[in-house]
Amino acid sequence: MALPDFLVAGVPKAGTSALHAALVRHPQLFLPDVKEPKFFLSDGPPPTSGGPGDRQTYQEHVWRREEYEALFDPAPAGALRGEATPFYLYDLESHKRIQRLIPKAKIILLLRDPVDRAHSNWSHLWGAGLESEADFEKAVALEPARTAAGWADFWHYTALGRYGSQLRHLLKYFPREQVLLLRYKDLRDDPGGTVDRVCEFLGVATGHVGEIPPENVRRYVADTRFNAGVRFLLRNGGKIGHHFPVPVRHAFSGPLLTLLHRQHGRRPKVTPEQRAALLPRFVEEIELLQEVSGESYADWLSLDHASNYH
Repeated sequence: MALPDFLVAGVPKAGTSALHAALVRHPQLFLPDVKEPKFFLSDGPPPTSGGPGDRQTYQEHVWRREEYEALFDPAPAGALRGEATPFYLYDLESHKRIQRLIPKAKIILLLRDPVDRAHSNWSHLWGAGLESEADFEKAVALEPARTAAGWADFWHYTALGRYGSQLRHLLKYFPREQVLLLRYKDLRDDPGGTVDRVCEFLGVATGHVGEIPPENVRRYVADTRFNAGVRFLLRNGGKIGHHFPVPVRHAFSGPLLTLLHRQHGRRPKVTPEQRAALLPRFVEEIELLQEVSGESYADWLSLDHASNYH
């Protein structure tokens, strides 16, 4: 039976892709080519409806156990097996599923200032042509209705950042010593040291990975009439794309995304006004996170806090 020894379980837009890319380089670790198999997000087939692009994402879930285990079959003898699905922390039911199947698994969590994380999440979907709301705060205001309509977790801009409650729930199923908390800014500022912390936690040799690949960041997409037309095609293509094979979908969406990303611009940062509006949503959760984790996240509570990262 081939099952993972560790999971990179959170959170979206906090460097999990970069950490995954770094860990696959380590000779004592094995992570499958399929990133984010999402196996523990359901007990059976994933949903079949949702927001723009959600159906296609659901089709990518590796939800059959035999297919999930097959991902780890190529692992070299003696290598620790792992996978990265950053929605596991958010999905509380997944905590039970993980504990039932792999109770000794080590859990790695990358956390990011929740306001910055939400903004990056919105910017990602905007850059993908799926988010229709060009104003970040207005998009956040749409979250409850979208959640009620069954849109996928990646649309839950603020709910994904309620780390305190999520970690408290996770620790009902896993002892604290099996959970490693990392910060997004540490991975960006000190990638080698942060990866070494992961290696120490997993019990493998340090010093093998001194840098991480560039982060997968979409180019800034201006809110122009032309781009609005391209985004309209992408969103509506997402409504029917699940009926077609992946190569056909890519043949349709690829040229449109190239058009959408033709500009060379940086994503806008969180403004002081946006931070002031959203931070109150997270204050209790940040305080709870500090209490549950025993670590300080006091900088996230400051209105003067400004991320250097998009």
